Amino acid sequence: MKQINILFFFILFTSITVAQEFTKADHLKGAVTPERAWWDLTHYDLNVTVEPEKQFIHGTNTVAYTVIETEKVMQIDLQEPMTIDKVEQNGKKLKVKSKGNAHFIKLNEKQKKGAEMKLTIHFSGKPKVAVRAPWDGGFTWAKDANGNPFIATANQGIGASVWWPNKDHPSDEPDNGVLISVTTPSNLMNVSNGRLVQEIDNGDTKTWVWKVVNPINNYGVNINIGDYVHFGETYEGLKGDLDMDYYVLRDNLEAAKQQFEQAPMMMRAFEYWFGPYPFYEDSFKLVEVPYLGMEHQSSVTYGNKFQNGYLGTDLSDTGWGLRFDFIIVHEAGHEWFANNITNKDVADMWIHEGFTAYSENLFLNYHFSEEAASEYVIGTRARIANDRPIIGTYNVDHEGSSDMYYKGANMLHTLRQVVNDDKKWREILRGLNSDFYHQTVTTQQIENYISEKSGLKLSAFFNQYLRSTLIPKIEFTSEGNTVRFRYTDTVEGFEMPVIALINGTEEWITPSSEWQTTTFEASVESFKIKDDFYVNSEEVE
Repeated sequence: MKQINILFFFILFTSITVAQEFTKADHLKGAVTPERAWWDLTHYDLNVTVEPEKQFIHGTNTVAYTVIETEKVMQIDLQEPMTIDKVEQNGKKLKVKSKGNAHFIKLNEKQKKGAEMKLTIHFSGKPKVAVRAPWDGGFTWAKDANGNPFIATANQGIGASVWWPNKDHPSDEPDNGVLISVTTPSNLMNVSNGRLVQEIDNGDTKTWVWKVVNPINNYGVNINIGDYVHFGETYEGLKGDLDMDYYVLRDNLEAAKQQFEQAPMMMRAFEYWFGPYPFYEDSFKLVEVPYLGMEHQSSVTYGNKFQNGYLGTDLSDTGWGLRFDFIIVHEAGHEWFANNITNKDVADMWIHEGFTAYSENLFLNYHFSEEAASEYVIGTRARIANDRPIIGTYNVDHEGSSDMYYKGANMLHTLRQVVNDDKKWREILRGLNSDFYHQTVTTQQIENYISEKSGLKLSAFFNQYLRSTLIPKIEFTSEGNTVRFRYTDTVEGFEMPVIALINGTEEWITPSSEWQTTTFEASVESFKIKDDFYVNSEEVE
């Protein structure tokens, strides 16, 4: 009876998952709607005043754009309880019709194809408080040990529109960057993306002006306010001198100076594997925040308590995860995958998280050994649930499974073995960051690129690991010097070669869905698939 109930629950759960329905609001958030499609975002001029005691913000965002097609209605996103107070274009107030968090601005002036236009949005309110940043998103209003306000934003999943009005869709980034002006109480400092270009003393308040010149994803734009002190260094990188700046709470300066020695170590490893840091013009920063951390472009936030591992734990349970600071390595790895190469739709978020989780073991590979890297990524398999595919549903703001992290990493580690040429593999990783430099991409583009550059037919491979929850299983049986083997639990056409350890000696085999037989010179005393391949294996009668 218990078995029947468990089976029934599984079927019920599966049917609920498959039958998931999406709302009009999901579509307005996740799709390139007609009101988004006709204009190309070129620049934001974001000006925000933060009032810590009231947990209140107000400001303006001037949106610059190029008209692609002539239309009269523009969609701008801003989530409740924030409000749009007024929208103006060329000094004239515009009408706004709201549908939940999507706001439709009726434009008075003719939007001529090819024209460069601007409009200014006035906004205010008490933004959503992040209960468990960075996962739920919003503002964090904290205090430091000395009672000073310690404030930060983090909004990857929920969207940047949780606190400021913008075109909140990953497919369109401001081509010419963003100017971020944040006004704080005069005893505090704001650190945002890009470079500090102006500090304005207003008496009781100060305005900190930061300039980003590169394209930037909306969720990467951040505010970090605290009693910060600064130190930094110049890194001699692949594109010349790179400014690496660090902002931490006053009491944590000495701990940060020691722990942040890993930042140039990270940069060396990732420039080797992925190519030049993508934002030399905007510098690189680590900024202490009151939550764990996130990958804000050129303003990577840090809250790992100045210790190695993930808050002092090893996600691989191998010991290697305690040899580096997880937040420095993982979140900075996103500068290449998430910030340089950005998904066009959050359904393809694995491009961000899979490659960046994989960067953790590449860091180990560079600074320790290939064996360390292998042991680490294999150790993370215990965290894979295989609950649903790691690609989500398109056009409705729906991510895939959290397996996008370590299933994604193990897929890429497996693919490195299949390519079987580390020089070529490194060229592929560097080529992705070069050929898709500062672009938004789809999964299909990434698949096609890797297939072309590797010279391998990888459609079934990606279908297997990205679009199904099945882990390939190799069934085998041996007698004398003969081994029979085949794949089960695979998608159609899956025939990935693997390395088998025959009596401890490496031999390539290529199973398929049909039984195959291979004869070896010596009697087969042991048969094992090399652990670097993310497959299951089972001896059968």
